[in-house]
Amino acid sequence: MDPEHSAEGPDGLNAVLEQLDGYELPAASWEPEVLALRVKDYTPQWLDHLCFSGRIGWGRLNPPQNQTGKPFNPVRSSPVSIFSRSNLPYWLHLSSAPSGGVELSPDTRRVLDLLARGGALFFGELMKQRDLLPSRIEQALGELTGLGWVTADSFEGLRALLANSTRKRHHRAITSLEFAGRWSLLRPRENQNNEPLPGSAEFHSAVPQTFSLQKDHPTREEAIECFGRTLLRRYGVMFRRLLDREAIKVSWYELGRIYRRLEARGEIRGGYFVGGVSGEQFALPEAIGLLRSLRKTPAQGQLITISAADPLNLTATLMPGPRVASITANRILLRDGVPVASLEAGQIVPFASDSKDLDATTERVLRIGSLPPALRPYYAS
Repeated sequence: MDPEHSAEGPDGLNAVLEQLDGYELPAASWEPEVLALRVKDYTPQWLDHLCFSGRIGWGRLNPPQNQTGKPFNPVRSSPVSIFSRSNLPYWLHLSSAPSGGVELSPDTRRVLDLLARGGALFFGELMKQRDLLPSRIEQALGELTGLGWVTADSFEGLRALLANSTRKRHHRAITSLEFAGRWSLLRPRENQNNEPLPGSAEFHSAVPQTFSLQKDHPTREEAIECFGRTLLRRYGVMFRRLLDREAIKVSWYELGRIYRRLEARGEIRGGYFVGGVSGEQFALPEAIGLLRSLRKTPAQGQLITISAADPLNLTATLMPGPRVASITANRILLRDGVPVASLEAGQIVPFASDSKDLDATTERVLRIGSLPPALRPYYAS
């Protein structure tokens, strides 16, 4: 997030997304609160291009469980992951399946059946084949997205769902589901009503290329190894407390076995790298050198404000002090990487008992956010 070290261009964005592969965030937080702070002059079209190229995808990997009645539409706080499509089979293997207790509306079930049997379809094709009004299909796609069933070729599909859920009637539409490319299943359906099972020839012909078939059925150990390597790219150093923050649930016992094997191969290092944290720790070799160099760097007093939904919200996990709830509206002020205050429910809360360091400048930095011009049409309230 340091402006001097921000990523640049589509390739820089791709590098950031590789680091956050599979991480779960509120849908409306991804671009304005996370990506725009890490990529210089962030442009939404860069993310769309990565999605259209097949390198990146989005969707709800961990659907709501034990839900009864009518599902809710995706809203600003709905959890969504952005992932590398090559790793999607691993993430689905480690994630829970959509709950069967949700009663889908007739329109929603019709759209789900059509995508399951017809494969990826454009919005216009959905209208033709099901003879539904655009608003009814929009409602159906919203429900299926919230349940973790569908995704789209580009991130514009999620932007359209978010914009349509908050747009007032007198506001002009700034985006449309028609701009999202094709809509398709994020995951194969369970065997209901004698439908073909995943892996069968009938299923593959019914759902052509809606998800990666190359690593269709990875073993749990393969999936956990991929997850473990991703966590090391994300944090540099891994220990049990960090694992508890992840939406994909894997036990530390399982992950530790993988890390000890990688350590024996010489790929990573085991040891004690972070003070104040008990238990085993594993690190990438390059992360250890970086930590040592940062420790010798004099403090600059640099102030950076992040949303509490950001993955760098490590309050009560790595940093001392109270935990700040991971809500997009909550904000945390960092000075040289250390949290000094938070903004919760409109109130500034200092982390230290002595709040004399919170002068007018730091309060202004904490309260005033900035939305990049390219994102204002989509996310400005």
